[in-house]
Amino acid sequence: MTYDEALGYISGLGRFAMKLGTERTTAILDQLGNPERALKGALIAGTNGKGSTAACLAQILQAQGHQVGFMPKPHLISYTERIQVNGTPISEQDFVNTLEELTPTLDRVAQDLGPATEFEMLTAMAILYLAPRIDRLVCEVGLGGRLDATNALDLGVAVVTNVDLDHQQYLGDTIPKIASEKAAIIKPNNVALTGCKGEALGVVEAHATKANATLWRLNNEIHVESHSNGWDGHTMKVTGPGFEHTDLHLKLAGDYQPANAALAIAAAHALGHPTDSAVHSGIAATKWPGRLQTISMSPRVILDGGHNPAAMTKAGATLRELIKGRRLVTVFAMLSERDPNQLLAALQTLRPQAAVFTEPKSAGDHAVKAAKLKDIYGQNAEAITPAGKALERARELAGPDGNVLVCGSLYLVGEILAEAERQR
Repeated sequence: MTYDEALGYISGLGRFAMKLGTERTTAILDQLGNPERALKGALIAGTNGKGSTAACLAQILQAQGHQVGFMPKPHLISYTERIQVNGTPISEQDFVNTLEELTPTLDRVAQDLGPATEFEMLTAMAILYLAPRIDRLVCEVGLGGRLDATNALDLGVAVVTNVDLDHQQYLGDTIPKIASEKAAIIKPNNVALTGCKGEALGVVEAHATKANATLWRLNNEIHVESHSNGWDGHTMKVTGPGFEHTDLHLKLAGDYQPANAALAIAAAHALGHPTDSAVHSGIAATKWPGRLQTISMSPRVILDGGHNPAAMTKAGATLRELIKGRRLVTVFAMLSERDPNQLLAALQTLRPQAAVFTEPKSAGDHAVKAAKLKDIYGQNAEAITPAGKALERARELAGPDGNVLVCGSLYLVGEILAEAERQR
């Protein structure tokens, strides 16, 4: 089997196929002898901020000397990014070898429970590959929590970053319903951490109580103070149960990132006793591509993968502060699973001088047509494909002193990032 054949195999039901539930994942892990039970780590859910929180935590644990497995979702450039050891993605050959080793188990489980989905196979592959190589695991939940394949794991620490409206067709149409789905990752006697507020916080608290879990809440047990350094990130102080870290330097732009970093620091303490040096080094070393990431200048080209209204609005507020009134042009694409009216309304809060709509090749037929987006958006809009040409046009419209924001879809951001890296 080649690497391309392996990718084709695990996405054979369609890249966007979905069967929610943990039954098959649990059965597969049982057949493998439950290697996940020897692992300590954190399962991280939430509407936004999961990836940044997970990246910070992985870096802190690595700085402390642990062998760290990382399961982020989704990937930006290569599918191998979804299975990492100490920040290094699995090789294509190891990806193939792991799938081939897993295939007999998949076949046996399929006889009783039906074929595994892409995400169930990915979770099982990650555990099979990582378990012998690591002593800590940081796993980002894919969708929701309760019925996500990753919820077959109990790593000791559960994080719910925040809750907003997203994936309502799967998770429910209210904040409490969505919060309940996400808080279901909290297992008995876990340490649970959350940045939730309002109704969502009440739901998380109820789940934690029911699970007899210790709960640390941002702005209650955990406190963060931060000072913005503009595009250079933030200087921070984080305190929590039994710990205090001052003069931390976080390089991630975005006024929401200190909260994510604070949850990561608290999660590291929930898993052990990281040194002050490890926390400083880990936070300073954290990079999270595709989140207010600058990839070129004159004009400044910024990538942001926020793809729901809350994420786009938060990123937009930070961006307006950073560019200080300079010209902004957006390059935008989105998937058909989301409501274009809602996302385009969020896009308009950025107040761009012009918008260029496009379609990422990697999204295939699941991308909303650029012409449709242009028609909905209205004035000062163009529709251009492919994405590379859309970016060229946006750069022209922005001018050398302006800014271009590529946003709306991680598939679009990944495509533009891959091309930028090829040109270096």
